[in-house]
Amino acid sequence: MAPRLLGSLAAFAAFPVYLVLRGAPSAIEVAAFAWLIAPILLSWFLSRTGRYEGAHVLSSLALAGLIMAIAVTTGGIESFAAIWLVVVPLEAALSASRRVAAFASLLALSCVGLLILISQLGWLPGGGLGAAERGVMMALGVTSATLYAAGLAFGAESLARTSVTLLSREEERYRLLARNMSDVISRHQRNGAVQFVSPAAEAMLGMPVAQLLGHGLFDRVHVADRPAYLTALSDAARGDVRSVEFRLRREPAGSERGQGNYQVDFIWVEMRCRPLDQDLGRDPSREAEVVAVMRDVTDRKLSEQALDQARSAAEAADAAKTRFLATMSHELRTPLNAIIGFSEMIAQEQTLMLAAGQRKEYAELINASGQHLLSVVNGILDMSKMESGNFEISAEPFAPRASLLHCCNLLALKARENGVDLITDAPQDLPVMTGDPRAFKQIVLNLVSNAVKFTERGGQVTVSASASASQLTLRVSDTGVGIAPDDLKRIGAPFFQCGKTYERRHEGTGLGLSIVKSLVALHLGELTVQSKLGEGTAVIVKLPLVYAPPQAKPTESKIATLTPPLRQEIQDQPALVKKSA
Repeated sequence: MAPRLLGSLAAFAAFPVYLVLRGAPSAIEVAAFAWLIAPILLSWFLSRTGRYEGAHVLSSLALAGLIMAIAVTTGGIESFAAIWLVVVPLEAALSASRRVAAFASLLALSCVGLLILISQLGWLPGGGLGAAERGVMMALGVTSATLYAAGLAFGAESLARTSVTLLSREEERYRLLARNMSDVISRHQRNGAVQFVSPAAEAMLGMPVAQLLGHGLFDRVHVADRPAYLTALSDAARGDVRSVEFRLRREPAGSERGQGNYQVDFIWVEMRCRPLDQDLGRDPSREAEVVAVMRDVTDRKLSEQALDQARSAAEAADAAKTRFLATMSHELRTPLNAIIGFSEMIAQEQTLMLAAGQRKEYAELINASGQHLLSVVNGILDMSKMESGNFEISAEPFAPRASLLHCCNLLALKARENGVDLITDAPQDLPVMTGDPRAFKQIVLNLVSNAVKFTERGGQVTVSASASASQLTLRVSDTGVGIAPDDLKRIGAPFFQCGKTYERRHEGTGLGLSIVKSLVALHLGELTVQSKLGEGTAVIVKLPLVYAPPQAKPTESKIATLTPPLRQEIQDQPALVKKSA
């Protein structure tokens, strides 16, 4: 359009000069000047309305009108100007509109037909040009039309080159975004097959993009998440916008891949998908493609899981606190009430006229209640020492058989009172072991006491011991009430007692087995509990014959004196450990 405007301005400036030199112009000359000035009017029309196709239509009409005016006065279809009708659709092609090009082609054909009709009907004006003049004008018309068509060709080529440059620039811009953004962009068919995936997938999954095309991406989706993945793509193909989270298998690093014993690594991704063409997606008879954006949300998922675990731990701690308070309320209040009540009665013996036998009985009840309170407090203190790391093992040689028989003899009276048979099987050849004899006795007393407590009258408790080359195996089994499978998973937790608090039939703080578990762990041993509800329980303890304390580093010895939460936090942060050292 710029050359046309320059020509129009030149013609507009030269028109007064032409009038002075030529005088009154003819109709053809007026039409020629009007056509030269027409681009100015077309530019004004385009700037006012913004109708690009309309401006091209007016331009085609102006050019065709000028050609018709010159051709009618210079010989009709045989005129030198008729060749210019070929230029009309060529100029319209610059509009890049099929409708404008079709209109210009029909316009040119109509002008050709009209010139033929006028020539056949003899409506052409007389005074035609001679043969020589006609040849010159024909040559001039063909040459000018060719030059104008060449200009249009160069304009079309320049327009195409500009379009290609702009397109290449836009492609490079989007390619730059696709390469450098962390999110993965993919294009799918309705069945999930991948047609395109951005290079970011290689960094996310550790494999070439070419292997993800087709059903390569689907093969890496976790089996449990594949239905949700395909459902989201299918819904998006029908015109909906969907978001889904699923797991993708990530390729191991090069060093891990070479080892052959790496673990399968899955990452969590969030995919938002939508139809590539909204109108096509709403047509059920046609299959729409889907564009999806995926991002790695593994860190968020791990944070959510950690939050859930922390919430579960907090709930478990709250439940443990509730159980502890309920247990302590019973275990402390009952003996304290007995101590206060019987001591008040002894203090008022003159008023109540108590006999010597009654005072002795009350004193024995007070002593028994005090001993029970002392055992409860000792159990809590021992458990606190073990959890804080202040419980020390005093290793020395001792005979496990003598300690075992002594503990069973201490509990024999309690077993007889409960109507339980206590059987001890300790071979004479049990070797001497090195460990903490006090802790060993506490393990045996707690296990045998629990077994007697939870065995019904007429039942049996069996305590047996055996030794191998490196360890002593202690087994305490009973025919008691047994432990439910759900409670068996939590057995050994501090203050945990099987069954519901308000249904308990036996006294206790729930610390016995916890203390045993901690003492066994301090001796570097193993504890196993086997039980079936209504059939009894068997506890197997395996202790090394020679206790070898671990060589604690200076930093670790300091950490062992801290509270468990702070100790765990420091152990999880090596930098803090080095700093504290």
